[in-house]
Amino acid sequence: YKIMSLRVFVFGLLSFVFSLSYAQGPYSPAAGKAGSIAIHKDSSIIKAWASECTIQRGWQDISNTSLGYANVGDSTDVLGKPGTNGVASLGDGGVAVIKFNGVLHDGLGYDFAVFENSFSDTYLELAFVEVSSDGVNFFRFDAVSLTQDTIQVGSFDTLETSYLHNLAGKFRLNYGTPFDLNELSGISGLNIDSITHIKIIDVVGSINNAYATYDSQNNKVNDPWNTPFGSSGFDLDAVAAINIKFPTSINEDNQLRNVGVYPNPFLNRLSFDNPNQEQLKVVVKDITGKSFDEFIVEKNSRYCYSSSLKPGIYFFQLELNGKIEIRKILKSE
Repeated sequence: YKIMSLRVFVFGLLSFVFSLSYAQGPYSPAAGKAGSIAIHKDSSIIKAWASECTIQRGWQDISNTSLGYANVGDSTDVLGKPGTNGVASLGDGGVAVIKFNGVLHDGLGYDFAVFENSFSDTYLELAFVEVSSDGVNFFRFDAVSLTQDTIQVGSFDTLETSYLHNLAGKFRLNYGTPFDLNELSGISGLNIDSITHIKIIDVVGSINNAYATYDSQNNKVNDPWNTPFGSSGFDLDAVAAINIKFPTSINEDNQLRNVGVYPNPFLNRLSFDNPNQEQLKVVVKDITGKSFDEFIVEKNSRYCYSSSLKPGIYFFQLELNGKIEIRKILKSE
């Protein structure tokens, strides 16, 4: 009798745990279900697709770096509509920065959407999303993961979509996770009506304290890990613009498109051509956004910038008539 009672108890406990694992969470359910916020790639609200992408790969397995970096796809694969090209795998903690031929703005409803290539509603690889209005300072959407963080989600285990919020990749192939810029209103240093860059950062997914990443509520974000393959991590498929403003003329495009900055990469000297009838101010910033140099390029003139910069990535902030544009430049060895 005691053995029978113990079996009944264990069975009941397992059933309870099983039911919890599939319980409906407080956030949007999977694509196609009632109340889902997923946006299909053919939705009429989509106005444009990403036109430029740079990628910094993460490890195939952050706990075993001897395997090297993720290597599936490249930056051109994420341009245009999902299914047009391939995907780019970011790897553990990898980063992609996206630009459009125009600037995103806070409009009615959601403003852009990020697409991953999950083959199902439950095998989900996730990423944080940040935006910038200057290409230097990025601000993250408050992401939430209510997935338990005591047992590691295995390499091919599943997640419940409705436990996830503001994490790219929560919907299957051809359905984008949407984001609303209004959630970031009032943040100093961010103009939500002039978003120039979107940054997508792979969630490592490990619950090991040495590698874990955390959501806005300080929960460990648990997703399939480890994935020691070339296709490791978040597989970026596409990014769609919903509310976007396009330049209609050179003047509206701040005349800054006329400014030439070359070569990129550069070795010793960087040339600035200013064909405009106003002075151009240039502020030099390092990868952290810290300003450490500035100079003036006179109207209708050329200026050669040379310094003892160490090899690496730098941001040259161009200022003309109160307008600002950021150029990302690589100093080669």
